[in-house]
Amino acid sequence: MEKIFKLKENGTNVKTEIIAGITTFLAMAYILAVNPSILSAAGMDPNAIFAATAVSAAFATLIMAFYANYPVVLASGMGLNAYFAYTVVPQLAEQGITNPWQVALTAILVEGIIFIILSIFKFRETLVNKVPQNLKYGISAGIGLFITIVGLKGAGVITTDAYYDGKAVQSSTLVKLGDVGSAPVVLALVGILIVATLWHYRVKGSILIGILATWVLGIIAQLCGWYQGASLIPDFANYSVFGPVQNMATETFFKFDFGYVAQHALNFAVIVFAFLFVDLFDTVGTLIGVAQEGNLLNEKGELPRVGRALMSDALGTCLGACLGTSTVTSYVESTTGVAEGGRTGLTALTSAILFILAIPLYPIFLAIPSFATAPALVFVGLLMIKNVTKMDFDSDIADTVGGFVAIIFMPFAYSIATGIMFGILTWVILKIVTGKIKEIHPIMWVAFALFAVRIVTLICGVSS
Repeated sequence: MEKIFKLKENGTNVKTEIIAGITTFLAMAYILAVNPSILSAAGMDPNAIFAATAVSAAFATLIMAFYANYPVVLASGMGLNAYFAYTVVPQLAEQGITNPWQVALTAILVEGIIFIILSIFKFRETLVNKVPQNLKYGISAGIGLFITIVGLKGAGVITTDAYYDGKAVQSSTLVKLGDVGSAPVVLALVGILIVATLWHYRVKGSILIGILATWVLGIIAQLCGWYQGASLIPDFANYSVFGPVQNMATETFFKFDFGYVAQHALNFAVIVFAFLFVDLFDTVGTLIGVAQEGNLLNEKGELPRVGRALMSDALGTCLGACLGTSTVTSYVESTTGVAEGGRTGLTALTSAILFILAIPLYPIFLAIPSFATAPALVFVGLLMIKNVTKMDFDSDIADTVGGFVAIIFMPFAYSIATGIMFGILTWVILKIVTGKIKEIHPIMWVAFALFAVRIVTLICGVSS
């Protein structure tokens, strides 16, 4: 262990690292329940998604452990999975695509390949520095609002008849309060309070515990006759230890649609760019946050071996797409393990092993209903929207308005990609009209051009 992870050099030991790894897993194990719940809305098999989520998380985290030697754990990203299920797939379905989720998985594979190339040539971390901080924070905060709405809507706390027709959101009612007397709504709200209370008292795994507590309350409500939905009791009738893995092999493994790429090149490029753009800042931001928490930055404020950490993320995304799950990214919950003393890849190794050991428990995770996962979505949304406090609203007008537009367009247009698109378009245009065109980096011009063409196609009713 000492030779592989350099424990003494990093001021830690095996016991501390293992405890840190368990802590991180407990803090983010909710993804094993939430991801199947979200992606199954895209028409995918929840058992297969569960296995793909666990295996891709373990794979990417093992690379992080042995190749980068950082206490960072990876899994299918929140926000990115919502974009996959609630924006990309519905838009593709409205175009008449018969296998929309396969096209979305293809986009994720291409995104991962692009990230591998960028990581090899060390462009990825450089690119991040060229996008204004306000825009980065605005995008993160906007995603937080978006997934909060997804969670509340899934539990029935709010309802809406809004849908995206490929050009705009159509609705007679944007959002309204649901039936506050119904069991799912009451249980979801109680779950949010449970998670918040546990978080206040710094209980390890508070989000996961909140999900499980809400689920147990739901079972009680069902036994009492209050909750009338599908059975919440785990189904072990046809139990097979590696049943989800078998489902993954037949239902989602390598299910790509490259034919769509040739027929709808521009639309596909926009989808890939949105996945890539969000994941780019999410991963780097998380790595910096974890590094600051664990004092892992060098004297120049840089993260050593950052290229290896980014490569772990890129390889995990490619494998995740092949297995059948959305973009794999570094988790900010890794800071919980770092707070427990985790400093090396042994922490990540411990979490990776626990993801594999969780696979035989799939009946439990898959029995958890959407009203029980809603507290996780809402609370993660809270953690993400906190980035708005880092925004400088007295800075350059392009930075201020660009970030703000990104925040408001994501929830109100019900699309993460739309928020990114209008945020960048606004920023570039305001830089031009305020006479600061020289401050626009070439990468921002590329993004502007891509999104400008996309706007034209939407106006003209073209989808390819």
